[in-house]
Amino acid sequence: SRRCGLAAGRSYSGGGAYPSVSLTCPLPGVPKAVFAAAESRERFETRVTVLENGLRVASQNKFGQFCTVGILVNSGSRHEAKYLSGISHFLEKLAFSSTAQFGSKDEILLTLEKHGGICDCQASRDTIMYAVSADARGLDTVVNLLADVTLQPRLSDEEIEMTRMAIRFELEDLNMRPDPEPLLTEMIHAAAFRDNTVGLNRFCPVENTDKIDRDVLHSYLSSYYTPDRMVLAGVGIEHEHLVECARKYLLGVQPVWGTRQGRAVDRSVAQYTGGIVKVEKDMSDVSLGPTPIPELTHIMIGLESCSFLENDFIPFAVLNMMMGGGGSFSAGGPGKGMFTRLYLNVLNRHHWMYNATSYHHSYEDTGLLCIHASADPKQVREMVEIITREFILMAGAVGEVELERAKTQLKSMLMMNLESRPVIFEDVGRQVLATNTRKLPHELCALISQVKPTDIKRVVTKMLHKKPAVAALGDLTDLPTYEHIQAALSSKDGRLPRLYRLFR
Repeated sequence: SRRCGLAAGRSYSGGGAYPSVSLTCPLPGVPKAVFAAAESRERFETRVTVLENGLRVASQNKFGQFCTVGILVNSGSRHEAKYLSGISHFLEKLAFSSTAQFGSKDEILLTLEKHGGICDCQASRDTIMYAVSADARGLDTVVNLLADVTLQPRLSDEEIEMTRMAIRFELEDLNMRPDPEPLLTEMIHAAAFRDNTVGLNRFCPVENTDKIDRDVLHSYLSSYYTPDRMVLAGVGIEHEHLVECARKYLLGVQPVWGTRQGRAVDRSVAQYTGGIVKVEKDMSDVSLGPTPIPELTHIMIGLESCSFLENDFIPFAVLNMMMGGGGSFSAGGPGKGMFTRLYLNVLNRHHWMYNATSYHHSYEDTGLLCIHASADPKQVREMVEIITREFILMAGAVGEVELERAKTQLKSMLMMNLESRPVIFEDVGRQVLATNTRKLPHELCALISQVKPTDIKRVVTKMLHKKPAVAALGDLTDLPTYEHIQAALSSKDGRLPRLYRLFR
């Protein structure tokens, strides 16, 4: 009692005497602190409203001066089967150009600048996303702009010609850049889903750049840019205000393509085929200079996983985190994944491998788990052997410590990513577009915690029954045949000696 009492005092420069109270004791005479708390949990959860025309409006409240608002459309390269390939790529480049209200892209940027705003458009295999981050007080202007950009683009001849030039330049750059990741991702999808849905090319083929014009774009837009295939999502704003703006600018609007009827919407379900896509390419002069990148051959091997709507999606996400990996120049350490299998079993044991990384792509009706590896062309055969062995070892025993580490790392990555307002916006928009609702982070973390070793073994066994998809880029002289790779992955009993003999 003496320690927490008024037994001693200290004079400060201000002249007052304060009691010398331990930090573990409350200050005498000071009222008890009352901490701020959310009035109700529901107020900060994702809210969804469906308008009369079928448009979904989703919002997530969040403290802060700025908001991120955008329109997501259920449209992408997978829907181009009845059209020229590359339309989504064109629409991505043409986004935020002149509209019925705004004469040019500069005018749009100046309008956003008044509210401290920036804009962006991204097209993927199944979604096109128009997004704006700006001061929340400018929400009315932002929604008006998004509605105009989405439904009233001018698509002038000059803008389309500039887009053709930009796409040709991007395609040249894609084939010249030192990092082959985007090209390999295209190749592995083409191998896994040959000529259907998510296997269709995400980038516009060179031969189609001159064929896509305003009429082609209007025909596509009339089919896919309909209210029932759209979500207006916002983060950092009041839901009622966003719904009010949606009714004002997106309800009953006549789009620039009028009432013309497009072709029937493609509702094809992804058909996994497996197969191989090879591109022989001289990689010796990819990066010249004082410290050039060595000549490498890149291999990506994948197997079908599952849709993000299935219960097995979470075990596959944990498995992907458990495999992990990275480049040989990643030093490891906490947060760098040095305990993942591709570090421990591959990069730490085979110094000549430059990269071994696991990726998981998931869509509404399918998924693809793949491993990308890079090495000197003379060691391609051994590299393929090592990667196929890792796939087979996935079906083996899963250590409790290893699994808990992967689950913790996945939850940590999820929560850290959702600190960013644009990431929350994309998460809200994509989930509502696919399911009309949203699983909150704590729900996902609970599902991750429930994953058991038996779940991992079950999904791996299911995955190993499929034919592999293989993408190979570079000097492929020593690449084993597709039949050898397929036979190696079919040894599901994990008898590794047989696996080794297949390549010798």
